[in-house]
Amino acid sequence: MQITGTTKMLCLLGDPVSHSKSPMMHNTASDLLGLDYAYLAYRVRESELAQAVDALKLFGARGWNLTMPLKTAMVELVDELSPAAALANSVNTVVNEDGHLIGHTTDGIGFMRSVAAEGIALKGKEIVLLGAGGAASAICVQAALDDVHAIRMFKRKNASWDATQQFIARISNQTGCEITLEDICDETALAHRLSTATLLVNATNVGMHPNEHACPINPALLHSSLAVSDIIYNPAETLLMREAAAIGCRTFNGLYMLLYQGAAAFELWTGQEMPIEQIRPLFSSF
Repeated sequence: MQITGTTKMLCLLGDPVSHSKSPMMHNTASDLLGLDYAYLAYRVRESELAQAVDALKLFGARGWNLTMPLKTAMVELVDELSPAAALANSVNTVVNEDGHLIGHTTDGIGFMRSVAAEGIALKGKEIVLLGAGGAASAICVQAALDDVHAIRMFKRKNASWDATQQFIARISNQTGCEITLEDICDETALAHRLSTATLLVNATNVGMHPNEHACPINPALLHSSLAVSDIIYNPAETLLMREAAAIGCRTFNGLYMLLYQGAAAFELWTGQEMPIEQIRPLFSSF
């Protein structure tokens, strides 16, 4: 890769970002395809986001990704939302069309592609989804759009409870998917929902480095016919995944979700498909 006077900027905004695999993925893809882009990672706090976006527009950046908590904050800073981003109220990818910012969410696409890559069919099935933040919302929206029969969302019963109820009602009404919201502290409800689910998804940050010894639910509620996905990939195997694997569950982390959501973002920015088969081996080493 050579930086030239015409190199277009792509980047990641978030806090933290030093662990991110996105620069490796996007810069390798651009290099393989001979595209004049450079992807960097910038630590940006939520209070600094508007200022950072103004700077990126000034510098003519082609686009950027965002991590939480910036995904929801970015919704108010774009000029247009894709249908999925509007449903999810979350933006993880921005395309800059000559100063006109279009917000997309590719998290849900990436997740559903990673599930398919594991050989798990979810059409007409039930999933249990832990969390209700930006990534969880994007997964919920895409799962509903992809004809999952029912989504059982669990979260803490806190100040955002009513807003989450309104969110799932809107998604359910617009997609026809059955979506329920229950208290993550209610182990009886969790056990009941897990008993009929095909997949459990942890979309919270519980278990992420440096809190690797935390688990979002009681592992005793798991059963061997359940597939378990944790969107965390640092560490590569969370405590939830280890406990699930110990009783025979199929498990996978969020690394390939990152790959596939990145591929969708890459295509939005460049108009070209990411060379997935050449990029995938780079992820297997993490």
